[in-house]
Amino acid sequence: MAPSERIVLCAVGIGNRGRYVLGCFLQEPDVQFVAVAEVKEARRQAIKKLADSRYGNDNCATYRDLRELLARDDIDAVLIATGPNWHAAAATLAANAGKDIYCEKPCTKNIEQSLALAATIRRTGRVFQAGTQRRSLPNFAFAADLAR
Repeated sequence: MAPSERIVLCAVGIGNRGRYVLGCFLQEPDVQFVAVAEVKEARRQAIKKLADSRYGNDNCATYRDLRELLARDDIDAVLIATGPNWHAAAATLAANAGKDIYCEKPCTKNIEQSLALAATIRRTGRVFQAGTQRRSLPNFAFAADLAR
C-alpha cells in the first residue's frame, strides 16, 4: 500500500489491553504505527521492539510525555490506552492536536468530562471511536437481556 494511503498511528499508554488493541491495528495493511508515549520505560521499549519487528526497521519513536508525541504533524490518529483517569485528558489533547482517536473505555470518569470531550470532538471535527466492541458479543447481549 502506498504511504499516502496509510493511516499514521501512534499510541499513548500501552499496558495489556493497549498491547492487544495495537496488535489488531498492526495487522491492518493501511496502518503504519510510528510512535508510542508511555511513562514506563519497559513498556515503551517493548512496544518499540514490537513495532520495529513488524516493519523490519528501528523507526518507532518513543516518548515519555504524550504532549511531545501529539506535537508531531505527521500523525493522523492515536490509540489511547492509558489508565482510565487519563482517557479524557489524553483524548482532549489529541483532538486539539488534530488527531483522530480510538480510546479505550471508560472514555471519561463522569458526565462533566463526557460533555467537555464531546464538545471538543465537535469543535475540532475529529473522528472519535470508543473501544466498546465487547458489548456487541452474543454473551454480553444475552447478559443484558437477562438483566432487563
